[in-house]
Amino acid sequence: MLHEFITAHRDEIIARCRAKISSRPAPKATDVELEHGVPLFLDQLSDTLRVALAGTDAIAASATKHGSELLHRGFTVAQVVKDYGGICQTITELAGELAAPITTEEFQTLSACLDEAIAGAVTEYGRLREHEGTERLGRLAHELRNQLNSALLSYEMLKMGEVAIASSTGSVLGRSLTGLRNLIDRELAEVRLGAGIYQSEPIVVCDLLEDIEVPATMDANARGLEFSVIRVANDVIVNADRPILEAVLANLLHNAFKFTRPKGHVILRSHATADRVLIDIEDQCGGLPPGKTEDLFRAFEQKGRDRKGLGLGLEICARGMRVNNGVIHVHDRPGTGCVFSVDLPRS
Repeated sequence: MLHEFITAHRDEIIARCRAKISSRPAPKATDVELEHGVPLFLDQLSDTLRVALAGTDAIAASATKHGSELLHRGFTVAQVVKDYGGICQTITELAGELAAPITTEEFQTLSACLDEAIAGAVTEYGRLREHEGTERLGRLAHELRNQLNSALLSYEMLKMGEVAIASSTGSVLGRSLTGLRNLIDRELAEVRLGAGIYQSEPIVVCDLLEDIEVPATMDANARGLEFSVIRVANDVIVNADRPILEAVLANLLHNAFKFTRPKGHVILRSHATADRVLIDIEDQCGGLPPGKTEDLFRAFEQKGRDRKGLGLGLEICARGMRVNNGVIHVHDRPGTGCVFSVDLPRS
């Protein structure tokens, strides 16, 4: 039977499918997708096929469960459709090469399972994204309004000529405009990630940090914080989607400035080994609150005292690093602060 054929040739199917997915032009395959996604998609399709061959009516429920799991693992709709299709095509090709005794009816069932898995997963994916999107949009509108109101009030005070631009009122205006810029940058990164639009290019890390330093310094100064940048050599290069990587670093710096104690010090430090590049953001927030650090990367999760904001920054950072074949590490320094490390393969 087809289900037994898939079980017997699981490793070969995974190897062939990884090769097929890695060669597609778009969306570009990620390391996480190839390493963990392909086995996951095969197991899900196999599970749906087993349910169908057993003659039960639980296919839709199985597909819905898979859609929820895929969303929380960070896969896009494009990856769902293309990876399911790639696995189904690989199974069909391998069965033909080995002249496996699989009936036409079983192949028809496989095709039906593919349709059901994609439809169910994408439908559930869309439902959950719509729910999260509605909540996110409401919070976004609220925060944009707050930042804009602060900027407008500050501008009116400055326009009257009663206070100087270098006064506290001018600082409020600067913080509000910086906040608006950060919100827009974050939303643009979210749109690119959601649409599966990434384009890797060689990036000189030293130049990247220099571009980030200017707006970050302005943000730190507006908050009364000290900010330092320690760069790597000029020949250190990574391959990544620059707008997404910039958004990741901007989000991490924004959080560092937001939670660092008054008159504290934030350090942006980069260093490289033979095959990796690490960019550390070290703050003085006093340390992370009790709880698992991985919870920080869940959407709408906020652990600090200051709950202003969407709580989406770190979740976007984690997704942004996955599409750039990198990861984020968190090191807690109780009583002092924490260090977020962006870890990327060196080009």
